[in-house]
Amino acid sequence: MQFGPNESEQITLHRFESMLKTNDILFFDSEEFEIIINHYLDNGEMAMARKAIRIGLEQHPSSTSLKLYLVEIYVIENELNEAEVLIDEIYEIEKSNEEVYIQKANIHSRRNEHAQAIYLLETALEISLDNAEIYSLIGMEYLFLEDFHNALLNFISCIKEDPENDSALHNAVYCYDILEQHKEVIDFLLKYIEKFPYSEIAWQNVGKQYYTLKNYNKALEAYDFAIISDDAFVGAYLEKGKVLEKLGRYEEAIECYVLTLRLEDPSTFALLRTGKCYEKLGNFKLAKQFYRQCIDQDALLDKGWLAIINLYTKQKRYKAALASLEKAIKIDNTNIRYWKRYAALNQKLLEFDNAVIGYRKCIELEDYKLQYWLDLVDTLLKIAKWQDAKKVLENASEFFHDEVELNYRLAGIYYKTLDPEKGEFYLSSALRQDPKAVEILRRIFPFIFFNPDTQAIISKHSSKI
Repeated sequence: MQFGPNESEQITLHRFESMLKTNDILFFDSEEFEIIINHYLDNGEMAMARKAIRIGLEQHPSSTSLKLYLVEIYVIENELNEAEVLIDEIYEIEKSNEEVYIQKANIHSRRNEHAQAIYLLETALEISLDNAEIYSLIGMEYLFLEDFHNALLNFISCIKEDPENDSALHNAVYCYDILEQHKEVIDFLLKYIEKFPYSEIAWQNVGKQYYTLKNYNKALEAYDFAIISDDAFVGAYLEKGKVLEKLGRYEEAIECYVLTLRLEDPSTFALLRTGKCYEKLGNFKLAKQFYRQCIDQDALLDKGWLAIINLYTKQKRYKAALASLEKAIKIDNTNIRYWKRYAALNQKLLEFDNAVIGYRKCIELEDYKLQYWLDLVDTLLKIAKWQDAKKVLENASEFFHDEVELNYRLAGIYYKTLDPEKGEFYLSSALRQDPKAVEILRRIFPFIFFNPDTQAIISKHSSKI
């Protein structure tokens, strides 16, 4: 009785796992062990792969292929010294085995010795009959070196050897993108499509390139061909939806996004973009419905929460926006985008004490941005917390040396807190920096700005310009 290849492999795996359960000793030939080991490696079951290799070497102690699998395990688990010792032993026996050079290259690659890895892989090319994989590995080493030109050449060589290698095709396109050779990659892909007209991956990448070049009609054509090649290709529908949005064809974009929700588990991207399209069509009810589905799918996705908050804000429903924002903050209270919005919404609602909390949190999370410090100071000034504002300004001035925005505010706050000597010092400093920015003082401290003594200092400085 003969078995098909998949059925035969399943029988081999079943025999091996039954042997482990019963502690019986069964014999497998070396090729059967390779099948077993490959299965466990493909499924990431390293412990089982190691066990299969150990038993395999007990039954076939001279098997080079099984020893090479052990080297591969060592490399995967970063046991590089052990891998090197074993591969050197194998090398002394089989100097003409390209897999030996590949595994030696993998060890050097893990040690960031990419030039040496390339040398070994190029040696493997000289003795190998199947070069596609080796070209791809060399391409990856050049990527590590950020030598995108040579990486591209090797990925193209891989594709010539194995035209259906989608990974090499993606990597080649990536190299073209990094090199900003968009027209060249389109020419490359179209030549590829001449030989493989139903390659949905190639058509999708053509569409992406036209999208980058803002040639949306050409991009749309490419995505349509990708869908003709595979009418269940979710990626093509999503990309087509993005193009239709750019063209303002929101209802058609919705059709593309909704179709992807039927083809596979709903993606947050499709749910979010569908909501955005409904919002642009003025259908806020359906927009909110899809945003909520997006959040249900992934509560940590800030784009979903911000979409609902922005929708409420657009409708001037600030309390509803704030309620949603507070829910988002409970889930992730270190998201700077949430706290910026929290401060701004509380400003809208004239809840300045809460706005202060928001700006303080922004500074805590991202203190290198001057604008947060300025917003905090201006909010404290609105609620007449002069001493708090002064303290924040003094701290900010240590962090941002001699910033004109701070100096005008420091001048105003020192005059306000009855320290005219410091007020004059910072006002003079600010005027020397940018006299036109004195508008800051007029806007925030109008009584101080129009004070005769202040005007005299401003006039005195203006006369020197």
